[in-house]
Amino acid sequence: MILVKVYVTLKDSVVDVQGEAVKDAIHSMNYKDVLDVRIGKYFEIKFDDRSNNLKSEIDSICDDLLANPNIESYRYEIVEAN
Repeated sequence: MILVKVYVTLKDSVVDVQGEAVKDAIHSMNYKDVLDVRIGKYFEIKFDDRSNNLKSEIDSICDDLLANPNIESYRYEIVEAN
């Protein structure tokens, strides 16, 4: 089995309102050294070992479903799973 860890985040050019709210909350807790917080989404997708077009399939799933290409970017890690 292959485990794919997908991280979806807002592009740097997009204002992260949730991240700003969390940063403000952290500052109110007196952690003044925190400079920035960005909020994102995390997905774990398990594939069969026999998948021949793994990267192509992952890109397609991310582009068509998991990320909004207008405002979000994604990256992923492919790891072996037991």
